[in-house]
Amino acid sequence: MEKTKLNYSFISLLKHHINGGVILLIIAVLAMIIANTAWSDEYFRFWGYPMRLQIGEYNLLSHGGEPLSLMGFINDALMAIFFFYVGLEIKRELLIGELSDVKKAMLPISAAIGGMLFPMAIYYFITMGTEAERGLAIPMATDIAFSLGILNLFGKRVPLGLKIFLTALAVVDDIGGILVIALFYSSHISVGYLLASAAVLLVLVLGNATGVRKKYFYFIGFLFLWYFFMQSGIHATIAGVIAAFTVPATPQLQLKKYISRIHENIRLLPEKDDKSLHWSKYEIEILKSVESASDKVISPLQSFEDRLKHLVNYLIIPIFAFANAGIAITATNGIPAIGTVTMAVALGLVLGKLIGIFVFTAVPIVCKWIPMPNDLSYLRLAGISLLGGIGFTVSLFIANLSFGEYPELLNQAKLGVLLGTVISGIIGFLVLRHVLPRNLAE
Repeated sequence: MEKTKLNYSFISLLKHHINGGVILLIIAVLAMIIANTAWSDEYFRFWGYPMRLQIGEYNLLSHGGEPLSLMGFINDALMAIFFFYVGLEIKRELLIGELSDVKKAMLPISAAIGGMLFPMAIYYFITMGTEAERGLAIPMATDIAFSLGILNLFGKRVPLGLKIFLTALAVVDDIGGILVIALFYSSHISVGYLLASAAVLLVLVLGNATGVRKKYFYFIGFLFLWYFFMQSGIHATIAGVIAAFTVPATPQLQLKKYISRIHENIRLLPEKDDKSLHWSKYEIEILKSVESASDKVISPLQSFEDRLKHLVNYLIIPIFAFANAGIAITATNGIPAIGTVTMAVALGLVLGKLIGIFVFTAVPIVCKWIPMPNDLSYLRLAGISLLGGIGFTVSLFIANLSFGEYPELLNQAKLGVLLGTVISGIIGFLVLRHVLPRNLAE
């Protein structure tokens, strides 16, 4: 009995207290510990192992004739699935979310713009004229999973409007990050593969337009698009976002028809004893029809989002974090070597995000261009602005793209991302703990 209680308590803890943000923090700390112990050489060597998926002599997991390393596979392939999921979120927000209403969207859009410009400005002024300038976009990102994970620690104390505002802000921020990756982190373009990408994209768009609602059609299309993008020189992860925008947001079967079909099928089912262990072939066909109808009443977009949510938040992002958050901190006299890039990224995330989001939200409200949302106040806005400084996933991703050929600068950038994320998260948590209502009645 005692064991059952302990198991239940553990499961309850996982469900109610261990969210994506907490898991990412634990994984990042674990990666840093391993990277600074006797296992560090094995840790870094492990991510360099080549990946192969051979068909005859041809390795599908290769780029420019060279096999992808395990790190490359994580950053270019697994993260493409992450960006596919992000693309689904963006499309949903644009269609039915906070960004679907122009008036409601103006405030989070303004906040996100400030939250991108100020961090980049701080980074630029610290690093201008040096090789480190190429990392300008690193502190512009906000991690949706991590920031919402911190906010969710407050449970019912968080007004719904505050969650919506932070989510919309982070989605717009993601759009900015995706545009930066697409425009500034592409290499030499191969016209042949680019044309192949365009052909696949055309097939996906036509599939949507002609009523194709099979999920495998869009996922297979995404895989082809990813491969051709990777070979074309455009960063492969962008394929995820583009493919997501072709996924239909309308179901194959409307709700009224679905209810009617379910009633029909229920009437056809004979009455059976609950102890019966056998279904006839006819009865199985009826049950399969019910299952098929249930699947068709959910749009492919919503179905993909639902199925990928846990895969992305509890597998792909933790793997990415474990591979990328390992930073070897060299020290002199016990003092960690923190470089210019570290300070630029950390200050960009902590101060840049705080000032940028707060100012670009407060000014339109003070000038009465946009009304103050019901659940927002200036103190709560300060807390949300600080949570916006949790860059982590996309910041680490852009750091890899910026300094992949400069290990020392990459190490400094990663340390800056972790410092900025932790400082922003802790201060944001403390501010919100003070300003959020103690109970729902307040």
